[in-house]
Amino acid sequence: MRIIPESELIINADGSAFHLHLKPEQISDKIVMMGDPDRVTITASFFDSVEQEVHNREFHTITGMYKGKRITALSHGIGTDNIDIVLTELDALANIDFETRSVKDEFKPLTLVRIGTSGGMQPHCPVGSYVISEKSIGFDGLIHYYADSKTVREEDFEEAFRKHVNPSPYLCTPYVVSADEELVNRIGFDMIKGVTISAVGFYGPQGRYVRLPLADPDMNTKIQSFHYGKYVITNYEMESSAVAGLSKLMGHKAMTVCLIIANRVTLNSKVDYKGSMEELIKTVLDRV
Repeated sequence: MRIIPESELIINADGSAFHLHLKPEQISDKIVMMGDPDRVTITASFFDSVEQEVHNREFHTITGMYKGKRITALSHGIGTDNIDIVLTELDALANIDFETRSVKDEFKPLTLVRIGTSGGMQPHCPVGSYVISEKSIGFDGLIHYYADSKTVREEDFEEAFRKHVNPSPYLCTPYVVSADEELVNRIGFDMIKGVTISAVGFYGPQGRYVRLPLADPDMNTKIQSFHYGKYVITNYEMESSAVAGLSKLMGHKAMTVCLIIANRVTLNSKVDYKGSMEELIKTVLDRV
């Protein structure tokens, strides 16, 4: 039996996970995640009752009851590096005995739904629409740091994408992972399904030219024109690849759904989207 060293899984003096400041009994097996800590407060406003609330750094967590379901709402901040922290600590809270620092005999699967905002890459993903990340393309490289990533990656899709886009060798090798199929169909049966790119930044990495010129100004044009069977790239965001990839490696069910707040083809955006986001949150809470 492996005993996980203190430096590999840091547990606070009060028995909580290092970054999330959560104890194992404080999370549900149904977790909705979002980047914005304030959006957790909005989510919890729909709960029938609140059990506990924890806030540390960008990680804001509220667990409560919604229509007979115990649900945890948690903010993960921005970027796949934060997802690495959040998913690893959530998995540890569910599947590591914090007293013995060893893996529990019985595996506890989690259901994880990320609710985010995104930029549409196709005309059929207009501002205000909801897009499910049926597949995610990670530009972040995170999944390559873990063993057995080949078991969850879709290498034929990856190869076709690399040939079409021909990314710079200085960039991380893109990887492709699918979300949990049952979860996608249950939550997103009436939503747009597509392929989401998780970028490593908001500006240059997503083809935005503000003051610094882009190394590859044609990248978005190549991305928009890519086809693989029935699949096209529908949207850009910054977390779905890590959510899908790490969850699959760990054995959890996960998916991402995003509200489109800008369209990179039609060049329009919407900054007042609170009502649409609240509707999406309520839909996910009903269906998770």
